Amino acid sequence: MFGGKGGLGKTTFSAATAYYLAKQGKRVLVFSVDPQASLSDIFKRDIFGKGPTEIMPNLYAQEIDADRRVKEYQQEIRQKILDMYGMDKIPEEIESYIQAAAAEPAMEESAIFDEVVDIVVTGGYDYYIYDLVPLGHALYYLSMASVYDEWIDKITNLRQQMREYDQVAAVMRRDKELDEDAILNELLYIKERINKSSGILTDKEKTAFFFVITAEQMIITDTVKAAELFAKFDVPLSGYVVNRVLSETLKQQEIPEYLKNRFVMQEKYLKVIDETFKGQILAYVPEMDRDVTGLEMIEKLAITMFGNV
Repeated sequence: MFGGKGGLGKTTFSAATAYYLAKQGKRVLVFSVDPQASLSDIFKRDIFGKGPTEIMPNLYAQEIDADRRVKEYQQEIRQKILDMYGMDKIPEEIESYIQAAAAEPAMEESAIFDEVVDIVVTGGYDYYIYDLVPLGHALYYLSMASVYDEWIDKITNLRQQMREYDQVAAVMRRDKELDEDAILNELLYIKERINKSSGILTDKEKTAFFFVITAEQMIITDTVKAAELFAKFDVPLSGYVVNRVLSETLKQQEIPEYLKNRFVMQEKYLKVIDETFKGQILAYVPEMDRDVTGLEMIEKLAITMFGNV
């Protein structure tokens, strides 16, 4: 996983890492939940909402369409109600509730989270590269696993208590086969999926989380705070990558005054970074001469990060 504040290069590093691993013969999926469709831009392919899309041999990319996922949610809920209660059609008042629930702000986050769970749990790839949304949202998604788990525990306990009361159980079922078990089984299924995915995301043997930072005070300060929060969710912090480092060779050329000032600022904050994240800096990546879009530039960045591909 690559994380950090918006606009620092998470997507470019995700793409370059995926490219490098694919070139090593690994089957790789790089995916994003960002609605701004950054992977589409970087690969110069329209992949939004189209599921895993082959970019080149071994390399697949996916951008999640939350709106479509919400609609799928709604249909799943309708079908489960019909199946569980033997109805021919959804009652109007229930349909109204389903429509209203879909408009809730948390529904989109839930849909995205569920899609990420699907991707991680389904399998089929040697490596998954998760291009995380900016820090605040990333923390929200990562915390959802524990929130969901706690909520489902409460609902499951309530459900089990209800089974002790025959009168209540009789209302909840159509026959003696205890259709309420379908509801309980559904809750336990959701819990199992969440636990499995969160287990993968916090497994230090399987997962690595890299912070992307630049030589700026605000970025450094925010990253320190975020690292503390991420640690609380047991996210395996594996190191920091410093992006957009100006090349020292520029100093030997005639450069404008503002660029000279940028060098002074960079030198100051690179020292701060070295002191703050001592021993955890994995790479200093230079400012590229043009935007990293298309496989040619992605390969160039991959070589900078990992050596020959």
